[in-house]
Amino acid sequence: MRQESPEILLRKMFDAAVASAQPAVCVPPHLPDAPRGRLIVLGAGKASAAMARAVEQAWRGPLSGLVVTRYGYAVRCQHIEIVEAAHPVPDAAGMHAAQRMLECVAGLSEDDLVLCLMSGGGSALLPLPAEGLTLELKQKMNRALLASGATISEMNCVRRHLSAIKGGRLAAACYPAQVFSLLISDVPGDRIIDIASGPTVADPTTSADALSIAQRYGIELPIPVLELWNSGRGESVKPGDPRLARATARTIATPQMALEAAAAVARGAGFTAHILSDAIEGEARDVGKVLAAVAVQTAERGQPFKAPCVLLSGGETTVTVRGKGRGGRNVEFLLALAIALDGRARIFALAGDTDGVDGSEEIAGASLRPDSLSRAMSLGMRPRSMLADNDAHSFFAVLGDSVITGPTLTNVNDFRAILIADAQP
Repeated sequence: MRQESPEILLRKMFDAAVASAQPAVCVPPHLPDAPRGRLIVLGAGKASAAMARAVEQAWRGPLSGLVVTRYGYAVRCQHIEIVEAAHPVPDAAGMHAAQRMLECVAGLSEDDLVLCLMSGGGSALLPLPAEGLTLELKQKMNRALLASGATISEMNCVRRHLSAIKGGRLAAACYPAQVFSLLISDVPGDRIIDIASGPTVADPTTSADALSIAQRYGIELPIPVLELWNSGRGESVKPGDPRLARATARTIATPQMALEAAAAVARGAGFTAHILSDAIEGEARDVGKVLAAVAVQTAERGQPFKAPCVLLSGGETTVTVRGKGRGGRNVEFLLALAIALDGRARIFALAGDTDGVDGSEEIAGASLRPDSLSRAMSLGMRPRSMLADNDAHSFFAVLGDSVITGPTLTNVNDFRAILIADAQP
């Protein structure tokens, strides 16, 4: 007999997903052999500081390096310098860290090895502008991208073509040294060019692609950006470039691995677990409506799954910001799910970002119960109006149903779990 409440079980699944992607677990098995020359460790992302600590604890031999992570995500290292910078809108600390990384790899030999530790968030944390651009201009572009509804792949294409370090440029700067990248994926499909916008991997996209994306979403382009893209100076490092001949990359933690860890917890509690996809994209509120329909069909008709079960999914949804609320794509998904479910019994859910930050809030996400809507309306809230105002964080905060983890020191993107309980006899 199951003893745990659905809310507790959902939180255990979320915690298991996060734990599976901890750098202390996934970094050491993939470390390279020691080089004849120097080992320099560079990194960027919300997990990069914890990855650096895992390297230090497992490595036998001298090393040095520099890693940039989000404010609040630093951990103590002895030989690798940890810098904190802003995310999701970049700041000068990240820009200076990126410049110093390029200085660190100047003049390396083919006997040296650069170990690059990249994870989600690395793109905003390495905001070194391409020649002719400024940090202020990049901040403006980043805000516009975040509010546009563009996918993460589209946003990162634009970012690669505004950068002096992304799109393979860091690896090119390391030549002729060997470059070995360990990646924790936070992107749908685990596309390596999109993890931190691919500083160490070749980029097949072009400035023309970036221009097309910006025009598609109505993003106003400053004159320096247009000049950069039209001149060809904004092109990234392309496949076949000889400077990347000794650069390799390995993905060591993924959304799929995290979902499998959560599924194991569900099965241990007597629930069948179904992983729908690790790469769901689209507007968060639309995904909420679709998964609500699947949950209702399961609960009421036993199709396509039989209850009791858990429906798991990952990926990265988007939010086209039209309101003035507190935002958060995972809570926006969850509020849309709640409205579509309309208080149906037996259906519970949890949605959160595995890095502990949903949108710009220090809140991972929230949980949902069958009585969430009725409780909200008894407190005077108007769920549909709050969804229209992109204010889902406020909705769940008032109910006391926010999920708060603090910095998780990793990032394998969105986590969504819908639990459909047994029908009462």
